[in-house]
Amino acid sequence: MPKSIIIKKNGGPEVLELHDVEVGSPGPDEIKVTNHAIGLNYIDTYHRSGLYPVKLPSGIGLEASGKIDEVGTNVTEFNKGDKIAYASVPLGAYAQQRIIPAKIAVKVPDAISYELAATLMTKGLTTNYLITKTYNLKAGETVLFHAAAGGVGQIFAQWANSIGAKVIGTVGSDDKIKIAEENGYSHVINYSKNDFAKEVMKITNNKGVDAVFDGVGKKTFHGSLASLKTKGMLVSFGNASGPLDPVDVPKDIQPKGLYLTRPSIAQYFTNRKEIQVGADEVFEKVKFGKIKIRISKKYKLVDAKQSHSDLQDRKLTGPAILIP
Repeated sequence: MPKSIIIKKNGGPEVLELHDVEVGSPGPDEIKVTNHAIGLNYIDTYHRSGLYPVKLPSGIGLEASGKIDEVGTNVTEFNKGDKIAYASVPLGAYAQQRIIPAKIAVKVPDAISYELAATLMTKGLTTNYLITKTYNLKAGETVLFHAAAGGVGQIFAQWANSIGAKVIGTVGSDDKIKIAEENGYSHVINYSKNDFAKEVMKITNNKGVDAVFDGVGKKTFHGSLASLKTKGMLVSFGNASGPLDPVDVPKDIQPKGLYLTRPSIAQYFTNRKEIQVGADEVFEKVKFGKIKIRISKKYKLVDAKQSHSDLQDRKLTGPAILIP
């Protein structure tokens, strides 16, 4: 019987339980998939902890790649045996086999392995919308990205460089500086040791950056604002250090006429066609060497608890996956 990780209550990594599950046949608009690789994402810890509430008991995980075992009667865009990937609700990607809505899946080209595909959906599509939709990054612009050595951070710098932009990165420890530099950051700041806003101003000759991409949240918010040039944009897309405090518009936004936005992947990829187009753009970047992915660690599904401990303790140095 296939196994799946289930959470019955919110809490730390210890609430992740491995269970045998019954997987039936897909409904008319669904597909049955055997997962070959499962993407590990920081948002998974939010669902587990309750920061992002989910109805319990629940599966966990948004992202995986695999092969189709069976298609529903209304599904025409996929066939049994197709290589697919997905990154969306419903939760439950931490599983050997499952049923998903066909509308959240995309076809994966032969040139992209299952393991790469499982790391590219959430992180790749996130980078895609940040750079091409939320903020239309242009050649010659300079931006700041927090958590530069992380999975999204590594893809972000490579994508930005491919269009001629310059990226300054921050990391939380010295051992992550080299990782960020290897992925294309022109300057890397350890924000645990340095005032990153002051360093950014030195680097930019007191002009500030065009935009800041902040997935860290509470700890970096005010420094991110201070790093921006007049009329710059803060793209707040995550809460790794905790949710933001209420924003004081006259104090935080008004003095430099700043823009603040809080996007999410679901707002930009609303249907299967949009997801496929976005994924194809990511796959193309990888196929032509514009983005190179190094999987930092592989865990067995049974070791999901350890993967979450490492994830929230910032021990991972890039994309990581679970192998069912």
